[in-house]
Amino acid sequence: MSRDQYTFTNPVELYSEIEPQKGHQQEPGLDADLTPKADLGEDTYRGTGRLTGRKALITGGDSGIGAATAIAFAREGADVALSYLPEEEEDAQRIAGILREAGATVLTFPGDLKQKDYCVELVSKTVDALGGLDIVVNNGGKQIYNEDLTTLDDQQFDDTFTTNVDAMFWITKAALPHLPAGATIINTTSVQAYSPSETLVDYASTKATINAFTKAVAQQLAPKGIRVNAVAPGPIWTPLQVTDGQPPEKLESFGEETPLGRMGQPAELAPAYVFLASAESSYVIGETLNVNGGMPTP
Repeated sequence: MSRDQYTFTNPVELYSEIEPQKGHQQEPGLDADLTPKADLGEDTYRGTGRLTGRKALITGGDSGIGAATAIAFAREGADVALSYLPEEEEDAQRIAGILREAGATVLTFPGDLKQKDYCVELVSKTVDALGGLDIVVNNGGKQIYNEDLTTLDDQQFDDTFTTNVDAMFWITKAALPHLPAGATIINTTSVQAYSPSETLVDYASTKATINAFTKAVAQQLAPKGIRVNAVAPGPIWTPLQVTDGQPPEKLESFGEETPLGRMGQPAELAPAYVFLASAESSYVIGETLNVNGGMPTP
């Protein structure tokens, strides 16, 4: 292995061979069809046993940040349940195979996060199959750009909130009776919560909500020994971007606005989730960990 997450490197030059390109996929999109390919850490992430024996549920675990996190969790010793849309089965099975190669027990649960029954059953099935649950990663999300609020469809607005916010609430609420002291909940928010783009009104609004939810619930659960935190990515190369997550004309310059001058890769997010899931972050509660290439946040 020529490089892993512990290799000393210049972050400006890292991933210089992966340049964003114009392209389009129908929602929800596949990593399998993404050009150029994103780095999920398949060939680079090296585990050190920090999550040995842990039991994790990850939504949006088939591709992008969720997939990179799943790979890292498995290589750190955790068993993993993956939630994803049925249309993403190809990606999910590839990731499941990588996790099994790492020695993890892997569960795959296709379904729609907009459905409350699916979210609740997702938790119960994970607990039954893994014999418990102590890491919840609410990562699955919906992002569709819109350039004029008067044309922002009510259904899109509702679907974005249901996927990004309601599902987080349903899953967290269902998981709480099963989470022991020491368990962790990690929610995926975004730099959009602090610096919203004019084309992402609904998406940015959900991410600000996730920040507030995380900080409020963190205070509520801290006395029980359950830690709640969030990770706020910046511009990360995933299928979300090419399925109308960004205007097509902006894709070729995607990420150039960051101080590092480039987009990030999902593999660069995974260590943040590992840190927040592990006992290393025992005194970290209600934190939003920004992984955004240097974009200033409050």
